[in-house]
Amino acid sequence: MDIRELKIFLTTAELLHFGRASQACNLSPSALTRTIQRLEEEVEQPLFLRDNRRVALSPAGEKFRIYARHAVQEWQAFRGAIKERETISGTLSIYASVTAVYSLLPRLLEAFRSAHRQVQLELSTGAAERAVAQVQSGEIDLAVAALPDRQQAPLEFLPIVNTPLLFIAPKQQNADPLPMRDGEIDLRHTPLVLPQKGLSRRRLDQWLKTRHITPNITSEVSGNEAIIAMVRLGCGIGVVPELVLARSPFRDEIRILEAAPQLAPYVVGLCSTRRNLQRPVVRAFWHLAEERSGIKVDF
Repeated sequence: MDIRELKIFLTTAELLHFGRASQACNLSPSALTRTIQRLEEEVEQPLFLRDNRRVALSPAGEKFRIYARHAVQEWQAFRGAIKERETISGTLSIYASVTAVYSLLPRLLEAFRSAHRQVQLELSTGAAERAVAQVQSGEIDLAVAALPDRQQAPLEFLPIVNTPLLFIAPKQQNADPLPMRDGEIDLRHTPLVLPQKGLSRRRLDQWLKTRHITPNITSEVSGNEAIIAMVRLGCGIGVVPELVLARSPFRDEIRILEAAPQLAPYVVGLCSTRRNLQRPVVRAFWHLAEERSGIKVDF
């Protein structure tokens, strides 16, 4: 049996009338009958129950209809994937922090490059807090970004990994102990190195606001990597995603503060616009990331 025969069977199963089915399939009644007979010979069961007044599916025909429908759908999906892969070309621009380039993108870029060699990849790096703005401005097709607390239309996000937000301090043997209050670091009297903007800054600001704390901010920087560098120099304590700290060249000179506020973790993934996702090259990269993350997000 082949896909064409399965389609003929499905049409006949839907219409339950050999005459109308032959017209719908652009076949003579005898040709349609021979096709059904060949299928019945292969299945070794009658697929239709026929008399002078009606046509109905047999029990075997009901089961065969499920098989035929799935087989045709799988074939169509395969053909669509092959056709799309063959025709995908053009330019794909991606924005990510240096950490994301090292940790999240290598295998994804390698797999995409292997599948779509006609696509020209353009990769830009910068501060993580600028990722969403790069996409919104239309400068970039896709960005690696932290999932915002609220959905921002017309943006779409594909979660890839969760990473905790950590408070960090320099690893100094003779450093003065940090001030404590009720078993937790007292952020009223602790120098802080904070990002100028971004999700971690908003979450810490909200935490401080609910507790009526005016922080002692000694430095505001752009980028999580810069926070780690400033903390290492002894400028204060900072808050960064665990994913960034794990990839930092200064990680062995930094300690994680256990008695620190608990902020909600980052959800890091891809960000793009709905309009960009209509382009085959952007959609292909999105689908590849979707398959590898195991998380389905509709758009």
